[in-house]
Amino acid sequence: MLSRIKQIMREIIDFGLLLIAIAIILEVLFGPSSPFLGENIIDNLVRLVNELGSEGVVGIISVAIIIYLWNRLKR
Repeated sequence: MLSRIKQIMREIIDFGLLLIAIAIILEVLFGPSSPFLGENIIDNLVRLVNELGSEGVVGIISVAIIIYLWNRLKR
């Protein structure tokens, strides 16, 4: 049962990442005022990266944890 839950979570994460990639491509093609998107996706991602980077060690640790969890899910 736990393995099935892990599989479902992996599929949800993969689907979410696919949606993010599609949103970025649509924003690049149609611009930030695209009627398909409600928000400016690229600016939000840049803001997130800047916030993590400006926090110094805390940002590095956060990114390391995210990468660790991501790699663990891919196994």
